[in-house]
Amino acid sequence: MKNIFFEGPVLWSQIDANMHLRHSAYADFAAQARLALLDQAGMDAKQFLKLQIGPILFREELLYLREINPNDTVKVSCEMTKCRPDGSRWSIRHEIFRGDGTKSAIVNVDGAWMDTRARKLGTLPPELMEKFKAIPRSEDFVEINS
Repeated sequence: MKNIFFEGPVLWSQIDANMHLRHSAYADFAAQARLALLDQAGMDAKQFLKLQIGPILFREELLYLREINPNDTVKVSCEMTKCRPDGSRWSIRHEIFRGDGTKSAIVNVDGAWMDTRARKLGTLPPELMEKFKAIPRSEDFVEINS
């Protein structure tokens, strides 16, 4: 496993009636890993608030592969799979592994940056763009121009 940005326990509140991880918990784990990814790249929430910019999602796709059960742990990886040259649009793939190392889900997201003051799509300032370029890229990474 590489590019692990979140590791933690499965909580009782994340379990559904079938006694496995509920569907929305996968997305929550991916979101937490994504925030850790940005933070480790030097792009923390305080900077986003100060600059009045933040990440938004257009699409989130979850592929369920194996069950995750109560009292298990998860590890979540993040890799950028697509990005425009200016960083204005991007895609990230998360892989969620249970404690025994079994890949249990893949979460794919497509996102962009929002100017929270103007409530319109925007781009990163140059100092954050340099940090964003350092995010791990997948082996199948594609630069997009549309």
